[in-house]
Amino acid sequence: MTVLIAGGGIAGLSLALTCHQIGVPFKVFESVSHIRPLGVGINLQPSAVRELCDLGLEARLDEIGVRTRDYGLYTKKGLHIWTEPRGVAAGYRWPQFSVHRGQLHMLLLDELTRRAGPGCLACGWSALGFEDAGDRVALRLRDRQGNERTEPGDVLVGADGIHSTIRRQMNPQEGPPVWGGAVLWRGTTRARPYKTGASMVMIGHSGRRFVAYPISTPDPDTGLATINWIANLNYEPGQAWNKEDWNRKARLEDFLPRFEAMRFDWLDVPALIRAADQVFEYPMVDRDPLPRWTHGQATLMGDAAHAAYPVGSNGAGSAIIDARKLGRAFQDHGLTRAALEHFEEEMRPITSKVVLTNRVAGPDHILDVVEERCGGEFACIDDVISHDELAEHARRYKTIAGYSVDAINQSPPTLRLHQASQEVPAA
Repeated sequence: MTVLIAGGGIAGLSLALTCHQIGVPFKVFESVSHIRPLGVGINLQPSAVRELCDLGLEARLDEIGVRTRDYGLYTKKGLHIWTEPRGVAAGYRWPQFSVHRGQLHMLLLDELTRRAGPGCLACGWSALGFEDAGDRVALRLRDRQGNERTEPGDVLVGADGIHSTIRRQMNPQEGPPVWGGAVLWRGTTRARPYKTGASMVMIGHSGRRFVAYPISTPDPDTGLATINWIANLNYEPGQAWNKEDWNRKARLEDFLPRFEAMRFDWLDVPALIRAADQVFEYPMVDRDPLPRWTHGQATLMGDAAHAAYPVGSNGAGSAIIDARKLGRAFQDHGLTRAALEHFEEEMRPITSKVVLTNRVAGPDHILDVVEERCGGEFACIDDVISHDELAEHARRYKTIAGYSVDAINQSPPTLRLHQASQEVPAA
């Protein structure tokens, strides 16, 4: 009885840790020969942090990240529109964390190998596809030298990201990810924190937007923290762009001039950009929701299932929640197609709605509303938009994404942890 996991990213490792926690044998296969701490900052909503806490990782999250206190919206002129508390300050029983994606990835890898042993993850093996055989499945793999093998298992979970091979086999006519015209430039900079010191801010509007938040606590000697930032510009979707290189080092001249005017008494945006060690360019892409994830004994999770625009702090958190929901389905239904279908029935409608909402009315949409009404300049925000309208927009998005305070606080634990065994190793 084995779960085959294609992909050793945040999604795959979260599922592996969950399988280990509930005593379900598993094998993880990752295409890269050595996992490294790549990426920049991400946010983990309380709904995902709750699951990581149930995995016993809360103390380690405090070692690598920041408990986000608040989230503020500002016009391109730096004028305040709206601020709301986050995490425990908002009434959740669990915090929101801002962390470096690579450090979270390495934390999960370290914990998995410590708990399940170094043999639980096979690196350097790329998924080629799968063969379904009734109540069993076989994962076809190839290593860096071109050697191929087939790994049998009871179920297969495609956790192999936005370019998922497993998804492509299930949907051969789908094509590449969808680019809607936005390009992100992302970096991290050592700088003094602003506002509360644990504030996430979003400035401007969809055509020219800047996001920043600290992902480390300040150094006691220098007072500097690592600030994650994102600069976003929109282009015509039909315009030529390097849409296939997802991690290209950027040139400041491609975007910095559009942000030179964002100098405020609490944050100097161009200075923050110039002081970054490295800047990367990411075309903002997603995928259309699928009519189904499960084919025989195989299913999808994380970005392989529901890649969405990176707004609303859903990406990594959704993958973590997928892992826990799959774990519960295994507890209730065993390693069966029924478990995969139960998982899909619960999660696919929610994530599909988030994908579509993020395209047109994500949590930052209110910035566009203010920009359209006043061009980003006002004497009093109440003259532009009411507090009730602001609060309703924030409430509605949390409800769609499934992380309203009541929904998270009142829901029971995802897994039956009293039945878990911590001693069952990987297959």
